[in-house]
Amino acid sequence: MKLLPLLPLLLLVTATLYGDEQTNSRRADSRPNIVWIIPDDMSANFSCYGETAIETPNVDRLAQRGVKFTNAYVTAPVCSTCRSAFITGMYQTSIGAHHHRSGRGTEKIELPRNVTLVPKLFQDAGYHTSITGWPLNGKLGKTDYNFQWDESVYDSNDWQDRKPGQPFFAQIQTAGGKLRGKDAAGWDKIARQAEKEFGNSTGIDAVTLPPYYPDHPDILRDWAAYLDSVRLTDAMVGEVLDRLRREGVLENTLVLFMTDHGISHARGKQFLYDEGLHVPLVIAGPGVNPETVRDDVVEHIDIAALSLAAAGIDIPNSMQAKDILASEYEPREAVFAARDRCDETVDHMRSVRTKEFKYIRNFLPNRPYLQPCAYKDAKAILIAMREYHAAGKLNEVQELIFREVRPSEELYDLKNDPHEIHNLSGDPAYAEQLSELRNRLDRWMEETGDQGRQPESAKMYDSDMKVYTDRLALPKFDPAHLKEVQDNIALMKKWAAEGK
Repeated sequence: MKLLPLLPLLLLVTATLYGDEQTNSRRADSRPNIVWIIPDDMSANFSCYGETAIETPNVDRLAQRGVKFTNAYVTAPVCSTCRSAFITGMYQTSIGAHHHRSGRGTEKIELPRNVTLVPKLFQDAGYHTSITGWPLNGKLGKTDYNFQWDESVYDSNDWQDRKPGQPFFAQIQTAGGKLRGKDAAGWDKIARQAEKEFGNSTGIDAVTLPPYYPDHPDILRDWAAYLDSVRLTDAMVGEVLDRLRREGVLENTLVLFMTDHGISHARGKQFLYDEGLHVPLVIAGPGVNPETVRDDVVEHIDIAALSLAAAGIDIPNSMQAKDILASEYEPREAVFAARDRCDETVDHMRSVRTKEFKYIRNFLPNRPYLQPCAYKDAKAILIAMREYHAAGKLNEVQELIFREVRPSEELYDLKNDPHEIHNLSGDPAYAEQLSELRNRLDRWMEETGDQGRQPESAKMYDSDMKVYTDRLALPKFDPAHLKEVQDNIALMKKWAAEGK
């Protein structure tokens, strides 16, 4: 009987000793989950962004629940460089990851010591981290980083593996625009998928091409197939949201939808025009006001900072990404992008974009716009473009991409010329805008330590090209494709030796 009065005292002592720890545990459990949904090769062809040929109800509903950014741009128009940037919150040019599929051979790329991968920051803060494709296949999802990294930054490929009550940071990486393939076989396949999912596929009569593409039957079919890839991606978004809802975690989950760059087309992927750089960015969840539209310019790397901030994790001082959802955030005046080597094809471009103007600098002006690139040249749409070019069936605007040399500078008035067709760099009436953007780009390259100011070393190029050609030498690949890549490599070296 004498022991009973001691129980309240014992409980009080226990609470005193362990109360903070239990409170922290409860606080950690209540932190929001973060989910990134990132398809490949897709522009902002969603209903909420003005696309009228198709309907995308799931991304539209996500936008209604949160904020839609109408001026979001990637800092690199190709997969690995873009992904290397957003997973670190850094410009790929600042961390030496600016060449597509680099550091894959005997020559490696190490991250600067002050740069930590975003999933590692989440992991260190007690989050479960995962990366997957969709539907789930038991493997880690697409990473494609151009530097050495440790796969242990991802706990698994599914957030269901987390501990009870543990918050999670999950990435869902999907095929997106790649679903349509590169030719008629891929177009037919995705049409069948669309018919199974929706009861119909998109016909070419629904397609409205940008003015710089001709109405070639293959280009029309490809674009229709691309629109079906958008529809299927939208359906996948709906499946992810349904799962979060079923598991009772949707209301406490920040869901972010963005693509890794624009549509893979002649002037899209790998180029610094808006077709390659402009992406959708939709964010909904705790702390985000519904039905919000933002038209200030933002960069895709900003998803790193805003996600950390939403989870209450300190943003590293060295991180170049900005928390664009912060109440004290001051909008960017301009966004920047870079294109360097893509596969075997050597190039060097930089751009700066405000809401009104785009400035592009071509550091290799003596090379053609459509340099040989085995990956792109195998696509039926490029074959169709070249066919019409050879037959004289392209108009003046459509011929622009076939110029054998480039201006060293390009300037576009985006309000009056959204398709970036009329280069104003030589127009005296725009001399002030040209000078301002030229200087802004120079400052950015200097201040961010742009490592592309020096050419890629021959040793690194040869190292990565060996990985590329060794893979293409496998029996499953066409020997003619390997020969094309080898010829292109030889041409790149020849042009470099000539100072071209």
